[in-house]
Amino acid sequence: MPRSVNHVASRAKRKRILKLTRGYFGARKNVWTVAKNTWEKGLTYAYRDRKNKKRTFRALWIQRINAAARMEGMSYSVLMGKLAQAGIEINRKVLADLALNNPDAFKAIVAKVK
Repeated sequence: MPRSVNHVASRAKRKRILKLTRGYFGARKNVWTVAKNTWEKGLTYAYRDRKNKKRTFRALWIQRINAAARMEGMSYSVLMGKLAQAGIEINRKVLADLALNNPDAFKAIVAKVK
């Protein structure tokens, strides 16, 4: 008796992954084993970089706050320390946005902690 193999399901699985790798360069888009490995590695990178994105944005916010604080004659660390002492709970994302888009509000916050 011949071996029964579910070609429909295996072909569908391959087609699905090859469809996901469209636009990749060379064999990465059309050779099954290469495409599968590339796609799996891409998932790993995506997971890793979702974590790195948070770090990168925090670093950007700190740079923006530091630049705006130095224009007011204060360093980033001194500003954050004085904000904590004054009991002003404002996160870095909002503080950086104020520094960039609403400098008057940022100056008011700095004046309050001075």
